[in-house]
Amino acid sequence: MKGLRIGVVGAGIAGLTTAIALAKHGHEVILFESTPVWGDVGAGITLAPNAMRGLDHIGVGHRVTSQGIEPLSQDISHWQSGDLILSVDRRGTSIKYGANYVYIHRADLHEILRDEAKASKVILKLDHHLVNISCSDTEVSVDFKSGQSDHLDLLIGADGLKSEVRKLFAPAAPHFTGHIAYRALAPVTPEIQALLDQPGMHIGPGKMVVRYPLRHGSLLNLVFFARQTGWAEDGWAIEADIKELKVLFDDWCDDVQCLLRAIVPGTVYKWAINAHKPLATWNYKNRVTLIGDAAHAMTPFLGQGAATGIEDAIMLARAIDDSKTLKEAIDRYQEARFERTSFVQAESNANADRLQGEETELYGFDNLRNEETLGLFAYDCVSEPV
Repeated sequence: MKGLRIGVVGAGIAGLTTAIALAKHGHEVILFESTPVWGDVGAGITLAPNAMRGLDHIGVGHRVTSQGIEPLSQDISHWQSGDLILSVDRRGTSIKYGANYVYIHRADLHEILRDEAKASKVILKLDHHLVNISCSDTEVSVDFKSGQSDHLDLLIGADGLKSEVRKLFAPAAPHFTGHIAYRALAPVTPEIQALLDQPGMHIGPGKMVVRYPLRHGSLLNLVFFARQTGWAEDGWAIEADIKELKVLFDDWCDDVQCLLRAIVPGTVYKWAINAHKPLATWNYKNRVTLIGDAAHAMTPFLGQGAATGIEDAIMLARAIDDSKTLKEAIDRYQEARFERTSFVQAESNANADRLQGEETELYGFDNLRNEETLGLFAYDCVSEPV
């Protein structure tokens, strides 16, 4: 199939990647985004080799690598003593997997993808809040809060955890996973230089702290995780008081206290980590499908949320390109992706338990199960059967 008119709802990483891939496959693509202006969204993101293969495929991998940072290793340390438990070597990643492992600011990645979308002639429509979807045998119609509407051959929901498109498939709201995350930024200073130069994490019972550099080493990205109850609000821009973090981690080691002192006031945000249970199908009337968090929102404990969305994007574009009907394309896409994304969802949940277990010093002692040993890095969305 060529020359389809395809709408993508949501201009996040998965939505932009999908729009670019489809445009490069010869389709007319309209990307609908509910926010009125582009913003400096979020903080850091990790792109493993399986994600970078997809970005290489759409022609932006080199820009992402040059804007990001490739770590040589990642250290996992004890929450109380600060002692090294495990060091993960990343030096041979690009040779072993044929793709890089990159840290990058989300806003920088968004800018790269937006530029490529424009160059690929994707039609970008901001301030388009979806309110209604209706399907016939020949088209899918979408209506927006502004009163505007459009008619498409195919609609793709890439609108994240709180997806409007997903409501066609299941009205159930996402469920709280029991984890709260806090993100913060710290500018480079002599006090944290060594911690910035050596990315990694501190792990302990029910909590963990992740750190890695951004923007050519001028910023340190920090994420603090804790198991909590009584608060389940999701969102990137919920401001938090740094005093909350200091109380939660007050008995953690000197390195963590150093990180807490380095945080810039006003840069701390928190969110409840919510997720979805797997859907029975990603095909609605052969006219609507889902990708990324809208299809399979997961916890972040394997760093694969964005990666699986990027994989979805490439595989869906390939399925459409190689199918005679939309039904065939969506069914092939789902068949190719459902088992993998369900596996990653389950293993991400399990990894939270491994990283935040009661016997911290035993992590990785036997049968280490992480994103690399589970084989996730080796997946190639460009050549996997679809």
